[in-house]
Amino acid sequence: MTKAELVNVVYEKLGVSKRESAKLVDAVFDIIKEKLKGGEKVKISGFGNFIVRHKKPKKGRNPRTGTALEIAARRVLVFKPSQIMRKALRENTPV
Repeated sequence: MTKAELVNVVYEKLGVSKRESAKLVDAVFDIIKEKLKGGEKVKISGFGNFIVRHKKPKKGRNPRTGTALEIAARRVLVFKPSQIMRKALRENTPV
């Protein structure tokens, strides 16, 4: 699903203008981004958790040349689906 498709779904479900729908979707994404940048966990009940994890620097290799190098410390975004989401996904999966 793209952002434009999400805006259309909000437009259809809430009955507000497409411009207002786009503002709502942008506002939600902006709030989530701000909280994650600040290192906070974002929990959406029934959906899941967005968590920023800190990875330590580690040794790596350039696959082309084989020379050793250090991979810098970084922050990565991790999503953990809730139990409700996991159950919903399992029920819709064909066996």
